[in-house]
Amino acid sequence: MSNIHPIRKEHEAGDGPVNISDRAIDNLKFIRDAMERSTSFTAVPGYGGMLMGATAVGAAYIAAQQIYLRNWLIVWLTEAFLAAAIGLLAMWQKSKIANTSLFSTPARKFAFGFTPPLVAGVVATLGLWRHEHYDVMAPVWMLCYGAAVVTGGAFSVKAVPVMGWLFIVFGAAAFALPAAFGNYFMAASFGLTHIVFGAVIARRYGG
Repeated sequence: MSNIHPIRKEHEAGDGPVNISDRAIDNLKFIRDAMERSTSFTAVPGYGGMLMGATAVGAAYIAAQQIYLRNWLIVWLTEAFLAAAIGLLAMWQKSKIANTSLFSTPARKFAFGFTPPLVAGVVATLGLWRHEHYDVMAPVWMLCYGAAVVTGGAFSVKAVPVMGWLFIVFGAAAFALPAAFGNYFMAASFGLTHIVFGAVIARRYGG
């Protein structure tokens, strides 16, 4: 019998022609991923931010009328939950209109930058509440929220980190002045600052 040579399927498969369409698809995926990584998170709500600011001004007025500090805290915690709901709903609506995903790479980067300072603020609030240090809560909130906006805003439009730095300035000023000015600083930061920058974002970045 003659010698039987094995068929070299692997060698032939490796030396075969490359499908141009497959390579083109791979290139397109790479380009799309690169563009997605370099794109800013533009779903930051403008009109939603203005509404958050309006509710914060109302909360500052109501909080200033409270005699007991625990009631003051309840007012601002209620405002915090309301503002968070408004912000999330506004971001979802804006991303839906713009046909973008809230789970895209820029959105995840924004969330990863925004969340840690916010969590730190929640933990600090619990500690201050436990020791009944209500007088420094407002400055801590402004500082932590400002840090969250700056770090998250690094992956967003330029107006966002600028707004965050203003919150930090307000928080530092609130520490320097008597606690009686806390509600005024809260109205100026969470209220007026949100309204002004919300209007800027709405005008320049599509709502």
